[in-house]
Amino acid sequence: MQTRYTDLSSHLRDLFGCRVQKITVDAGLTCPNRDGTIATGGCIYCNSRGSGTGAHARGLSITAQLQAGQAALAQRYQARKFIAYFQAFSNTYAPVERLKALYDEALTVEGVVGLAIGTRPDCVSEPVLALLEEYARRHLIWVEYGLQSARDATLTRIQRGHDTACFLQAVAATRSRGIRVCAHVILGLPNETREDMRFTARTLAHAGIDGVKIHSLYVVKGTRLEAQFQAGEYRCLERAEYVDLVVDVLERLPARTVIQRLTGDPHPEELAAPEWCLDKAGTLADIRRTLERRDTWQGRLCGALRPTPPPAPRPPEKSFTSTG
Repeated sequence: MQTRYTDLSSHLRDLFGCRVQKITVDAGLTCPNRDGTIATGGCIYCNSRGSGTGAHARGLSITAQLQAGQAALAQRYQARKFIAYFQAFSNTYAPVERLKALYDEALTVEGVVGLAIGTRPDCVSEPVLALLEEYARRHLIWVEYGLQSARDATLTRIQRGHDTACFLQAVAATRSRGIRVCAHVILGLPNETREDMRFTARTLAHAGIDGVKIHSLYVVKGTRLEAQFQAGEYRCLERAEYVDLVVDVLERLPARTVIQRLTGDPHPEELAAPEWCLDKAGTLADIRRTLERRDTWQGRLCGALRPTPPPAPRPPEKSFTSTG
């Protein structure tokens, strides 16, 4: 059955000719929204682990984390190649020398063909982009910027610490170097309307984003969002609401945009609400059924939009399919 959106798994198989899986790694970095540079509390939905695994705190090196992930994913998915996903906190927020050591270690692990680097748009300097541009000559490099919403009022409300203009500037600077950009979007943020979320999708389309991750806003224990939820100041989306919103967003994203994720993946022991977020397979199935019921697909409502094509990177020294 032909998919109605451009999924990451198929995209990577087209690039490498085999199953490719991301492996989450924890580099032990932090965030300017937590260390006092911008603020100390972080975003209202973020806990002390910053969406990480806690592996660094347990003393596991980047190499050890990747090797453990390879063993599990090779058995479960028969994956043959892997992307090191630096996820926890802001993974360009360190001196460039330290970042280079972390990225070099990941790329020397056998079978690793690229990096996905989660960060904030206010944490990427020109020296860091120059380093990533060098890697992009030989490897698949994605920079994943957390935007969450293109409405500045929402970014202030969730205490994000940057505005949409900052995000768009970072995207332009990154793509100008031939580095792929993935944007993170959260649906169901406090006080956001359906039109606000559609506006975010249109903003990403016009920016020429290469990939998008879509998440629901779920309540994590120990966060400021949990306090708001317990006080009755925040209502979680129902699953049916979320599914409809995902389809709205997909319709407004160009077909060339790689959809890297359509739902979040909370740690069960940390989740306060809603429980439906733990049923990832069911949520994905509902999204597929809704696309079919509405007879719609990714990009259907882009209209006359002609998104900026991805910048032409320098010719790689060797093809992606021969690395690793």
